[in-house]
Amino acid sequence: MTVLSLRGISKRFGSLVANDDISLDLQAGEVLALLGENGAGKSTLMSILFGHYVADAGHIEAFGRPLPPGNPKAALAAGIGMVHQHFTLADNLSVLDNVLMGTEPLWQPFSRRAAARERLLAVARRFGLPVQPDALVGSLSVGERQRVEILKALVRDARILILDEPTAVLTPQESEALFGTLSQMVAEGLAVIFISHKLAEVMRVSHRVAVLRGGRLVAQARTGETTQAELALWMVGHAIEGTARQPARRVGDAVCVLDHVHTQGQGHDRLRDVTLTLRAGEITAIAGVSGNGQVALAELLSGTRRASSGTVTLMGRSLPPSPARLVLRGVARIPEDRHAIGVIGDLPVWENAVSERLRSRAFSRWRFWIRRGAAKAHAHAVEKAYDVRGGGLDAPARSLSGGNMQKLILGRALLAPASVAAQNRLPRLIVAHQPTWGLDIGAVAYVQQQLVAARDAGAAVLLISDDLDEVLTLGDRVAVMHGGQLGEPRAASAWTREAIGLAMAGAAA
Repeated sequence: MTVLSLRGISKRFGSLVANDDISLDLQAGEVLALLGENGAGKSTLMSILFGHYVADAGHIEAFGRPLPPGNPKAALAAGIGMVHQHFTLADNLSVLDNVLMGTEPLWQPFSRRAAARERLLAVARRFGLPVQPDALVGSLSVGERQRVEILKALVRDARILILDEPTAVLTPQESEALFGTLSQMVAEGLAVIFISHKLAEVMRVSHRVAVLRGGRLVAQARTGETTQAELALWMVGHAIEGTARQPARRVGDAVCVLDHVHTQGQGHDRLRDVTLTLRAGEITAIAGVSGNGQVALAELLSGTRRASSGTVTLMGRSLPPSPARLVLRGVARIPEDRHAIGVIGDLPVWENAVSERLRSRAFSRWRFWIRRGAAKAHAHAVEKAYDVRGGGLDAPARSLSGGNMQKLILGRALLAPASVAAQNRLPRLIVAHQPTWGLDIGAVAYVQQQLVAARDAGAAVLLISDDLDEVLTLGDRVAVMHGGQLGEPRAASAWTREAIGLAMAGAAA
């Protein structure tokens, strides 16, 4: 039975064709994987389906009835639910309050909490999603929060569920639990649109795949009749060579040393007695569920957070709590959130390319007069060396796709201006926090290759990632962070995925 039908969907943003005559069907009890590079049109298509955008052409039917365009309330009423990659929960409210939010009219004189509680528990039992209705969301693990997001949709009688990168922040054990939940939902007749860049998961959980490229639907196939290599080829238009494990060639001296470091922070977003040595020519990978101190570690080494006790040294000297001074001392930063922290979206590409060195002699006179010619020349060098594609140097950074935005950040971090002395051009320390999060397979391979090349050139690389495949492929040594504490780093070959998953959950590895 066809539960969703999209016909001839097209959407333009100025000269950009985001969706071009896309037609798709979804069947009851089916998992359809929607694939594509960053900027391929997936988000636009889902936004049209959910009523956030209005298509320029085409129409949508849900359960045989026309879906009114540009009306999220109508989409919810039609049984369409969406679980976003970044959860939309209020940490200071209970599970029940989060589920109830938006389901009752403002003029209702009282809340029907007892009935809502029974409804929540019944749906949780039906789909194997155990929750505590009175628990504060802020006290839940990431996997438990995702259950709440899914239950929010199911309690509203969602019969079509859109899952956007659902395993991005889960441990392997939590991912397995999610896959079990998906099987149960499909058995109950729900239809699922599964958006993911992890092709192994796509092959495992989906029945069919649909691939977008350049705004067009370029391929559809039953999952059992295709391969990961073929999916990657459809997504990018050419064969992709993944990053193979390449052990460090030569590990050098200590570049950065943390000795019994504590930091301030809320909840687990702090460091508790962390000791770590980062060495030249080596990638040290930190695994862990987001929110367990990784942000504190990245901010400490980027100069935006201070240690409350303990010592941090860079090349034998005390680490200054100043991002600008750290850049000049050879620390390259690849932040976790490229949109909110990595770039200033309204500024042009060229200004973002030089922003971290804007007050250096390479790009300014007397610290306030910008040398636009030198700055644009360097931005052009970054654009060329790192294959940044978009609207040109004067286009706003927010107009770049996720992959091209990350390439811009990489180039800014790793490519020093030509005026910098040759011995100072290579970063001494690279702090790469979720460097491939949300990127397509081609962009992932590119970013990973650049980090390996920097390591082989002699940089010390700290890789903080939720992706265990990335951790085990790139890491020469791997440590697990949980509750603000860092376990002992071990050679990557000494870990199994199961052991890392247990350590991420706080159990002994």
